[in-house]
Amino acid sequence: MEVSSSTQTSSGLGQTDIMKKAQDVQAQQIEKILQSAQEQTKQMTAQKTGVGSNLNITG
Repeated sequence: MEVSSSTQTSSGLGQTDIMKKAQDVQAQQIEKILQSAQEQTKQMTAQKTGVGSNLNITG
């Protein structure tokens, strides 16, 4: 009696899809970081110029 076992492995296409998804997620994370940095820069500028939610009255 012959026993045949077959295993399916990830094809190159499957790995490509995974890599593309990972790159998309990484791009979204980088975009969020850049937006956050831009917002922080705006807040710092507002504080330095005394325009914004936190007034710099100490000079």
